[in-house]
Amino acid sequence: MALRLVSCQLAGMTSSIDILPNRTTGPLVAALLYDGLCTFEFGIVSEVFGLERPEMGPGWYRFASCAIEPGPLRAQGGFSITPDQGPDLLEEADIIVVPGWKGASVDVPEALSKRLRAVHDRGARLVSICSGAFVLAATGLLDGAVAATHWRSADALRARFPRVEVDAASLYRCHGRVSTSAGSAAGIDLLIEIVKRDFGPEAANSVARRLVVPAHRTGGQAQFLERPVPAHRGGQIAPLLDRMRETLDQDWPVERMARNCGMSLRTFLRRFHDATGSTPGDWLIAERVEAAKTLLCGGPLGIEAVAEAVGFGSAHALRHHFRTRTGLAPSAYRQRFLPVAEVHKA
Repeated sequence: MALRLVSCQLAGMTSSIDILPNRTTGPLVAALLYDGLCTFEFGIVSEVFGLERPEMGPGWYRFASCAIEPGPLRAQGGFSITPDQGPDLLEEADIIVVPGWKGASVDVPEALSKRLRAVHDRGARLVSICSGAFVLAATGLLDGAVAATHWRSADALRARFPRVEVDAASLYRCHGRVSTSAGSAAGIDLLIEIVKRDFGPEAANSVARRLVVPAHRTGGQAQFLERPVPAHRGGQIAPLLDRMRETLDQDWPVERMARNCGMSLRTFLRRFHDATGSTPGDWLIAERVEAAKTLLCGGPLGIEAVAEAVGFGSAHALRHHFRTRTGLAPSAYRQRFLPVAEVHKA
């Protein structure tokens, strides 16, 4: 099946199928197309910038898709795609969006990096969604800057581009005229922020309402992180960790941990870090927060009861550590991640 991606008329050129003539004169947004296109990421760019929004007036965005390599091009989901324009469109674009990339280990063509550097030099803005950060990092424009990407890709981005400071916690980061976003849906947050900067909060709120999303989300990526399962290299440490997880409501001073392992305090601290990559205190707090997440979304326990059950002792301590780790208050987390059936009951 072929899917033609069209949005507008550009510089007197129209697509080969009938579309309404473009009535806007605002910034030209070009979304890059490549073989293996991330369909969702492209879709949200088209949704925000490519839909006709007459209520926004004639200065609203113009939009077109732009192939960066010869076809045939395919998108995730089994679609073949036909772009509006070729790479020369980048010379005209005011905003260029990289909607994901082929993979963290896939090299970015130097010709593309060179072209993106050139259009940035002339004043264009560059935007990436999720793994699209690898494309912008390859240009060198993020060297010495802070960039966001999906938390699962953060280590790979650091390894490939050590001069880029990778932020695995934020939903998006902006550095001058280069902006990067975290996982796929975080691209919506960044695109709405761009609308806000270009057209003001009322326009951003209008777009957000059309998408049925909040105009601004709090909490960053930390609320979505999976707890890593460490590869325990210390045979005496692993049983202790299991015991602590089963008794999080108890006090676990580091001296008690060391006694349970039959080690001196100094030896225990060294081996604990070797096994987990963390200090005992940080590890215990992280486990208690994870347990609190489960309890918050699994039943009607109050915040104080949850705090007691996971060993924080007080609602105040739970709120402090929970917000530090996730960016959200426990009550906000419960409301956001409570199963749908429970929401309807409430």
